[in-house]
Amino acid sequence: MCKMRTASVLIAAMALGFAPLAAQAATVSVDVRGADGKPLAGAVVIVDTPHKPAGPLRISGPYVMAQEKISFQPHVLIVPVGASVSFPNHDAVRHHVYSFSTPKKFELKLYGRDESRSVVFDKPGLVALGCNIHDVMSGFIWVVDTPFAAQSDAGGHVAIANVPPGGATLRLWHPSIRAPGNVVSQAVTVAPAGYSGTLTARR
Repeated sequence: MCKMRTASVLIAAMALGFAPLAAQAATVSVDVRGADGKPLAGAVVIVDTPHKPAGPLRISGPYVMAQEKISFQPHVLIVPVGASVSFPNHDAVRHHVYSFSTPKKFELKLYGRDESRSVVFDKPGLVALGCNIHDVMSGFIWVVDTPFAAQSDAGGHVAIANVPPGGATLRLWHPSIRAPGNVVSQAVTVAPAGYSGTLTARR
């Protein structure tokens, strides 16, 4: 097991072994931990590999970022480039959703309960959301140009399937990470039989 430390992230990585060279894809398993060592839920892990599938990403959907209980639900949403995201309002008050983020600047002016609006996200990157009426509301949409992205579950675990073996870079995002863009990254090697490691966000 090999441990590599950067200013903001610690990766303890262990290759799972080697399968026959005929294997075309592997599973990348990552356990995300906060600075306190506890599982970190809601973190986004992206595997950047030079062997991305050719052609546009499959857009399955539906993708929904609801407003409920004066908050965005879910707090973080991952969508592929080209996806249309609906913004239904389930609250008894009106909302005014907006983003000033470079990948997608938009504004959904005041609309009320049981109304909905939609936005197409056509460029990759992180889109931070807010409400012009309720300053406490914040949310994030990660627009990705790769199928190799997922969020950590309540136990801090992420499993990303069908990753081509070889060199890759793991990107870890969480709002608590004190780094440019709240992102830290680490180069890894994905063995034909898979990769398993632990990412620890340093605040």
